[in-house]
Amino acid sequence: MNEVKLSVLGGEGTGKSALTVRFLTKRFIGEYASNFESIYNKHLCLEGKQLNLEIYDPCSQLQKAKFSLTSKLHWADGFVIVYDISDRSSFAFAKALIYRIREPQASHCKRAVEQAVLLVGNKQDLCHVREVGWEEGEKLALDNRCQFCELSAAEQSLEVEMMFIRIIKDILTNFKLKEKRRSSGSKSMAKLINNVFGKRRKSV
Repeated sequence: MNEVKLSVLGGEGTGKSALTVRFLTKRFIGEYASNFESIYNKHLCLEGKQLNLEIYDPCSQLQKAKFSLTSKLHWADGFVIVYDISDRSSFAFAKALIYRIREPQASHCKRAVEQAVLLVGNKQDLCHVREVGWEEGEKLALDNRCQFCELSAAEQSLEVEMMFIRIIKDILTNFKLKEKRRSSGSKSMAKLINNVFGKRRKSV
């Protein structure tokens, strides 16, 4: 069974927990006191594969969080970065998170494949007080090689489910690429060893 680890990150009050709970239970919880970080588990079948999905939902109060951002970056296979379309400061925070995820890592932290990231503009039901345009979200995502969508956790259960499936599929694609590169690297190393030691045997 494939293990898929997903972090849902964003500013306070953006609806991270609401999105996660909506996906897991199909229910919407409007007022969510997220004072404790949680890791949710869900078993699902996708593309013929049995998956064990772990979703990390950080608490709103940063001083109570056990995971630092660095540890989240190492732990997760992919990220859902959430902002509130009616709160420009949450968009700035989402942008900072994406920059941190995409910044060049130290050589010992480099990954063979870039992590999957999905930027989500939540609270589309508050369009009448919108502060962040759809085009701004799309541009930020395009500039940083992320997927992008806008939705409402309050009103769009199916869209929330499809959003999570989308990022999980990206992660599974990355798993395949990593496996392919690992296999290719192993074959190259085997060929190199064979060439070196094969030639030595001939010369003896």
